[in-house]
Amino acid sequence: MEYMVIRTLFIFVSAAAGYEMFLNLGLTLSPLIGAGITTIIALIIVTLEQKWKELPLHTFLWGTLGFALGLITAMLLNYSPLLPVTSTGNNYVVTHSIRVFITLLFPYLGTIVALKFRDNFFIHSNWNMFQGKSTADLKILDTSVIIDGRIADICETSFLEGIIVIPQFILQELQGIADSSDSLKRKRGRRGIEILHRIQKLADVQVEINDRDFPKIKDVDAKLIKLAEEVKGKVVTNDFNLNKIAELQGVTVLNINDLANALKPVVLPGETMKVRVVKEGKEYNQGVAYLDDGTMVVVDNGRKKLGQLLEVTVTSVLQTTAGRMIFSKLEDTSYEKPEVMKRA
Repeated sequence: MEYMVIRTLFIFVSAAAGYEMFLNLGLTLSPLIGAGITTIIALIIVTLEQKWKELPLHTFLWGTLGFALGLITAMLLNYSPLLPVTSTGNNYVVTHSIRVFITLLFPYLGTIVALKFRDNFFIHSNWNMFQGKSTADLKILDTSVIIDGRIADICETSFLEGIIVIPQFILQELQGIADSSDSLKRKRGRRGIEILHRIQKLADVQVEINDRDFPKIKDVDAKLIKLAEEVKGKVVTNDFNLNKIAELQGVTVLNINDLANALKPVVLPGETMKVRVVKEGKEYNQGVAYLDDGTMVVVDNGRKKLGQLLEVTVTSVLQTTAGRMIFSKLEDTSYEKPEVMKRA
């Protein structure tokens, strides 16, 4: 409420100042025109002030820096020998108009140039470029890999080098999931937040919250890819679709699922292993078991051995998009064959 009062007073004072200025200058124009002009300027300033709170901090800082440099440049030009001081006549009108134009133009140009090229001056908000850190060390996390949780285990082992970057829009999406009315989504969101707290507490891991945003881009995955392109970082995910889209756009992706598959133990045909059959398979007389890493093991002749720990021989290994499948056979084939119905 107090902000509204201050803004209203500012507009009225601006209108009064414009009226008084035009009245004292002795211009042929009505003082009401001056009041109208300053009121419009005040409304623009109030609108910009309300929009400032939506700007990321680094955008505001770079815009302010560009505006200040442009204003200084305008002042130097206004008081340079190129624009001699005149107080009367047509030369005064021309010179004064040029000064006003320069005073408006250069701060505007300075702000636009600073915002347009700010990403060429810094790598991210911690100013790592000036600290000699490579942009290739930036690992940008997406929502799915945070909720998954395995990223925390990888960070604890110190295998993931560089700076862990968590975009502000990813945090907002995570908070939205944590506040969901759906209990399962709410649980997943809170788990993701706990994982981030766990990563932040690791002494050997540097975590950065990046507030860069792209208001014109609505999709979070598209924002993530755009950020990775700008800072030359790598996206860490376990989302198959995001992986493919990022690769199409030339962004390097670190997929946790690919890492997990690469770390699974190598099994060759002819080797033996011990597995516990947990359910029936799709085909006749097949049983299904799982290794500790989640790899599915299909056991021929294992349908009637549910719950038993068996020694099986690997016959083949199949790599699919969903993961790896191991086919094996039970050497003990003493099982009851189904009766064959004879036709009359």
